Amino acid sequence: MDFSLTEEHLMIRDAARDFAQTELLPGVIERDNAQKFPDSLVRKMGELGFLGIMVDPKYGGSGMDAISYVLIMEELSKIDASASVMVSVNNSLVCYGLEAYASEDQKQKYLTKLATGENIGAFCLSEPEAGSDATSQRTTAIDKGDYYLINGTKNWITNGGRADVYLVIAQTDKHKGSHGINAFIVEKGTPGFDIGPKEDKLGIRGSDTHTLQF
Repeated sequence: MDFSLTEEHLMIRDAARDFAQTELLPGVIERDNAQKFPDSLVRKMGELGFLGIMVDPKYGGSGMDAISYVLIMEELSKIDASASVMVSVNNSLVCYGLEAYASEDQKQKYLTKLATGENIGAFCLSEPEAGSDATSQRTTAIDKGDYYLINGTKNWITNGGRADVYLVIAQTDKHKGSHGINAFIVEKGTPGFDIGPKEDKLGIRGSDTHTLQF
């Protein structure tokens, strides 16, 4: 098999490398020491198409393949892991989930802005007692007819304070076990949704990581 990169892949890799060297590298240590989220740089990554790498162009994405995604992530991660973890969450956990499973109306409302970097997304799964074990999570969502009432706590959520859109994993029917777990789109500012203090992650202190309460 031929594992060499195509000319397009090389161009994408070089563009990501140039951005990482010229934009992310200056001040990266200072941002980490100050635990500062790179707001202005996130917007620039959105303009370059790094926040919707594999999203269909009809939803504002770049329409690239998985190899391109890996190459971009590799170059960003070499310089600033705080920036790259934000990119990976927005792409893999939020944009992918919406493009694969959301309704067309939801894609038009949320995915189009997430893929371009106009908005940022967060994926809310981990909990104090559950970690990444989704089947043990305790957050519940009760059907109230025209809305769901969500109760629970999510921990270590990347983009937790800066996100505009949150995909929240919650149990709607405990008797169904893992089959009763669903994902809910929650907008920032929703009544009853509170963002806790910023949390530190070793080596990625610029990551905007928070506990969320519903």
